[in-house]
Amino acid sequence: MRKIVGDSNYLKKQARKHVSRAILSFILFLLFLGLTGYRVLFQTQSLGLIEGLGLVASLIMLIMFQYCQRKYNIYKGGRQGENAVINTLANGLNDDYYLINGVCLKNHSGDIDHVLLGPSGVYVLETKNWSGKIVCNGDQWHRPGKNIKGNPSLQVKRNTQKIKKIVNAYNTLRGINIWVIGIIVFTNNHADLYINNPTVTVLKLQQLLPYIKNQESNQLTKQQVQNIVKQVKNA
Repeated sequence: MRKIVGDSNYLKKQARKHVSRAILSFILFLLFLGLTGYRVLFQTQSLGLIEGLGLVASLIMLIMFQYCQRKYNIYKGGRQGENAVINTLANGLNDDYYLINGVCLKNHSGDIDHVLLGPSGVYVLETKNWSGKIVCNGDQWHRPGKNIKGNPSLQVKRNTQKIKKIVNAYNTLRGINIWVIGIIVFTNNHADLYINNPTVTVLKLQQLLPYIKNQESNQLTKQQVQNIVKQVKNA
């Protein structure tokens, strides 16, 4: 498999931003706590207004540190999930396939995790590195007792439509029909999926390669695949 672009710049930037904020908030926590302790021990010998404000500031910085650390772990996990997909495809597909990662289209917000192009068509992959019990009924996703923020089905549908517009422009010019399939890929071994009548294809990571290889082969020539890769890259 030929990899065109590295991993998601969005996830990388978010992870760096939150780890930087976590470090800064922890330093400020230690600073506020140290100054407050110094005043109580060596100056006022009591807990006054200034010392109270110092403790409040310390608590706020500690909460900020924990929040940023949690967000960093989420984005780091997202990158690990995307890398797992990249490695799986790289080790299982030949050079007839091209993988574009972190696709950012002009005039569209956000990026697309992966677009895989090959003889059997075009695949738009949305990667989730979630763990625990996850329930899908049609287009509705939730965990026990709460809804999931950010609907994976709607997300992959939007991204698939974006890529379809690009591919359809190529179809019209060449008079051919190319499949564009949206897939949600769960990469975490601890994900416990309960899927009922999904409106998009939902797979675990170990199912991804067999699914792609089982699609109708040789729909596209090597030249057609290369042309579509250029269309997506320049979109």
